[in-house]
Amino acid sequence: MNHADRIVRIRVQLDDWRPAIWRRVEVPLTATLKALHDVIQAAMPFDDYHLFEFRADGKRYAIPDPEWDSLRDRTYSAKTMRLGTLVDRGITELAYTYDFGDDWRHTITIEAIADADPAVEYPRYTDGASRAPPEDVGGIPGFELFLDAIADPKHEQHRELKRWHGRPFDPQQPDLDDILIRMEKLARRRALGKAGFEKSRDQPR
Repeated sequence: MNHADRIVRIRVQLDDWRPAIWRRVEVPLTATLKALHDVIQAAMPFDDYHLFEFRADGKRYAIPDPEWDSLRDRTYSAKTMRLGTLVDRGITELAYTYDFGDDWRHTITIEAIADADPAVEYPRYTDGASRAPPEDVGGIPGFELFLDAIADPKHEQHRELKRWHGRPFDPQQPDLDDILIRMEKLARRRALGKAGFEKSRDQPR
C-alpha cells in the first residue's frame, strides 16, 4: 500500500468509564506513533505532562528508556513506527496508556482507510463525546470524586476542587474550542514537516 496521501480514521476511547469518553480523528497513514500520541493529547485534550505507551502486535512502543527495558519488556521506538506499517500488518486495534500514575488506558480502533482530501489539513478532529479527565486528578477514583464534588456545592471538597481545577468543567461536553486550537497547531507542524507525519523511509520494525 502506498501510504502517501492516505489517511486513517481512528476512534480513541477511554477505558473503564461510562458514559463513554471518546474522540474520532483522521490522521495521515505516514504518522508515527509518537505523532499519534500528540494527536490524542490534543483531541482529549491532555497536557502531555507524563509518559505514554502503545501496545500492538504483542509489542510495546514508547520512548525507549534503558532502565525500563532492563526491568520489563523491550520497548520499540514510537518515533519510528508508523501507522501505515501497523495497518499493513493487519493491526486494527491498539492499546494506549497515558500517565502511569493516573493510568489512563485507552482503546484505539482503526475504523477506515481513505484517500486524503487535498482541501483538508490533517490531522483532523471529527467528533467525540464527554469531557476528558483533568490532568493529575487521581485516575478513575479521583475523577469520580472530582465529578461528585464539583456537582454538589454542599460536598466537603467542592470549593477545594473547583479552586484546584480553576475553570468550569462540563462532563457532558468536550472542550471543543481547545481541541480545535490544538489540532490546528498539529496541522501547522505537519505542514512544516515537524510532527512525525513525513513520508517514511524507515524499514518496517
